[in-house]
Amino acid sequence: MKRFAIRVILHILFIMLLSIGSCLLFQKQLWFSTVICIILLITFGIHLYRMQFKQIILLRRLTDGLRYNDMMQTFHPPFKNKIMNEWAKELSESLKDFRGRLLAEEIKHQYYENLLNKVDTAVLVTDKAGHIEWMNQAAVTHLGQISQLPEALLRASAINDIPIIRIEQNSTVLEMAISCTKFVTQGKEQQIISLKNIHSVLERNEMEAWQKLIRVLTHEIMNSITPIISLSETLSERGIPKLLGEKEYSIMLQAMQTIHRRSKGLLEFVENYRRLTRIPTPVCTKVSITELCMDLKKLFPEEYIHFEIPSSDLTLYIDRAQIEQVLINLLKNAREACGRQSDKDIRVEVIISPAGNKLLTVSDNGEGILPDVLDKIFVPFFTTKTSGSGIGLSLCKQIMTLHEGSINVKSESGKGSKFILTFPK
Repeated sequence: MKRFAIRVILHILFIMLLSIGSCLLFQKQLWFSTVICIILLITFGIHLYRMQFKQIILLRRLTDGLRYNDMMQTFHPPFKNKIMNEWAKELSESLKDFRGRLLAEEIKHQYYENLLNKVDTAVLVTDKAGHIEWMNQAAVTHLGQISQLPEALLRASAINDIPIIRIEQNSTVLEMAISCTKFVTQGKEQQIISLKNIHSVLERNEMEAWQKLIRVLTHEIMNSITPIISLSETLSERGIPKLLGEKEYSIMLQAMQTIHRRSKGLLEFVENYRRLTRIPTPVCTKVSITELCMDLKKLFPEEYIHFEIPSSDLTLYIDRAQIEQVLINLLKNAREACGRQSDKDIRVEVIISPAGNKLLTVSDNGEGILPDVLDKIFVPFFTTKTSGSGIGLSLCKQIMTLHEGSINVKSESGKGSKFILTFPK
């Protein structure tokens, strides 16, 4: 480029000298010499113009390549010249270096994006108004393809002191730990929101706590009941003592039999609840949803129980016996809830969520569940039925937790209920 600058300066000097020489020769009326100087002046001017114009063409090609992201261009000298050859070579090498840096940045961008897509924590980048600019795969799985933050998330990110929020998305209740970091880039305020779904963790911890409590209670109660049953049996089987009259013995015998009967009933009651702590680990296999629905239809042949069997042969990776027991419990509850309805309607449907999860729903048009009871129906021992044991729905929840899925309910009093079984992909 130094040589090129010297050449341009020399062209300018020659043009100046020729201009001055032409004027002087014209004044002395040396017409031939004047014409020769003017021709040389025009020649040098055209040559300088061509040099500059060819440079502008090269620069325009460079700017167009940058504008339209065409980094594969190579530059050729506009005319054969050592200086032009060097300049075209420098431009080609500069564009090649720039292309290499862009490729390195793109590789780095894809690396971090793939890394964020592999983590199970949902990460979102939003603007101040909550419009989502980027989200990783975990966020898509939990929230679906959305362009705006849900209202609960927007409030939590604005307040920034709510550690856990509860939202309902894709027919699933999510309890999520939230963390929000605000930053400014290019004069624009943005925020990074990370969400960790802790619903399954909380459910698992809750179930483990209930199981531990049940184990302790049943162990202590059974330790106390067993000797009482044994003693009552022994006393009931003995003959009439000599010093005890027949009337006194009859009273004592009735008391012993009452103790024995109530102790045995209490023992059976405790044994019933011990089942909550003895659910075996699921042995999962691929099960056809169509076959599962057909078998349930045989168990529940009533006309008002409708099974929406999918057209395609969808499968679930489940322990068939356990999930079948869950659906039987839900269908029995739905049948009881519709007991007073004249137009009973119970439906079992299969839904594919936007996140790709398979959902089984059991809905009815029965009495529904009261709002103040809705949060307690999965608690062990809780029941609103006069003859209920309070372990059916708790058992269903534990089975779904063991399958790494979830069970949720939507209900309105007097309008019916809908239980949603969500299975992992």
